Amino acid sequence: MAFKLNVNGKVHTADVDPDTPLLWTLRDTLGILGPKYGCGVAQCGACTVHIDGQPVRSCVTPVSAVQGKVTTIEGVGSSAVGKKVQAAWSELDVAQCGYCQPGQIMSATALLVRNPKPSDADIDAAMSGNICRCATYTRIRAAIKRASGQKEA
Repeated sequence: MAFKLNVNGKVHTADVDPDTPLLWTLRDTLGILGPKYGCGVAQCGACTVHIDGQPVRSCVTPVSAVQGKVTTIEGVGSSAVGKKVQAAWSELDVAQCGYCQPGQIMSATALLVRNPKPSDADIDAAMSGNICRCATYTRIRAAIKRASGQKEA
């Protein structure tokens, strides 16, 4: 079955089974490789994308359920908040192995769009579904604070 998807501002047609996870449609059919496979059960956050600005775990979202604009790590930098988050990540050398970072950045961007000056508790709550095996959580929080214009702890 053919599905039309607006991904990063470009309309794509994907001829896939309706139950195909959005993650595999993005990666295998459309060649958009930023969202990563981590766990397949929406627990690690590596596959996080935005649908109409809301963070969604693409590994468990069937392509047939997608309505609205999809933004991946490849497109998040086109927004002012996304640019700030990506700049802070780079300035603070957040990434170690980098595998989880697309999902981390997508969750951080969604947080700052809805809450431009989050507290540490707000950050912890918003980022709790994103696992970093390298344990860069302190740098992640500092980058979110920097992107929000708040003093880093």
